[in-house]
Amino acid sequence: MKQLLFFFTPRLAKQLFIQESSLHLVFSLSTVVILQFICVYTTGMPLPDTFYCAQQIHIPPDLPDILKDFTKAAIRTQPKDLLQWCSAYFNALTKGECLPVKERLEMNVATQKTDTGLTPGLLKILHKQLSPNHTCSKKELEMKWKGLCLPMEQLEALLSLGSFDSKIIWMEFFALGCSSLGGSLMSSLKYACEILTNDEAGGPARIPFDTFVQLYTYLTHLEGDVPQDYTDNFLNRLQAQVNNQNGMIQVSNFYTSNRFGKVKKRAMED
Repeated sequence: MKQLLFFFTPRLAKQLFIQESSLHLVFSLSTVVILQFICVYTTGMPLPDTFYCAQQIHIPPDLPDILKDFTKAAIRTQPKDLLQWCSAYFNALTKGECLPVKERLEMNVATQKTDTGLTPGLLKILHKQLSPNHTCSKKELEMKWKGLCLPMEQLEALLSLGSFDSKIIWMEFFALGCSSLGGSLMSSLKYACEILTNDEAGGPARIPFDTFVQLYTYLTHLEGDVPQDYTDNFLNRLQAQVNNQNGMIQVSNFYTSNRFGKVKKRAMED
């Protein structure tokens, strides 16, 4: 910390962050950004481009731990806009809310032809932030969405697809988010299980069957071309397995059986 003799401007900090991703530089830039935010939030004015000596800078004793946590969070989350994400991070930290931080580093998910911007890790953050109240406002969703540096065009498309009004039922929006990741109904449900499960990564990805039914019913309703008797038969077939799993469903119960079902149907047609 004593080596920090002057403050970078936010623009310079962002440029350096993009050019060099080493842990040492990220940690140094984290210091700059945090001090910038402290100044803005406490005085309402940005820091001037002034030189300071180490003795003039008072460092709170808990700042190194804050910096360490912030740096790890930034590396795991890899925000596209560092300064915008910083604002969301410290706002949430100040209010004691769920931080916009991924649990682990992940590769971006590309569906078919285009990269959606949304990833399972980012959708899981939104779920943690917005699911406790079951519903949220468009304004609140937009704020959390922007905090994760996600494209507003994608949010507008999802809101339009779901025909949401000012109040949004979170699990319905969550289902649409999974559909943007999966590309197909079964793939969407697979993502839903992997995001919602309490199992370790790579585990069976179990979730309550009631939650699965809610998501499946909503997505099939949106598709509009799935016969009701097919939906009922599909859920009834799963019920027998669920009864032996304490009311939980896992990915292998429906994702693998669905693939076999397609193979069987194709063989019958041939």
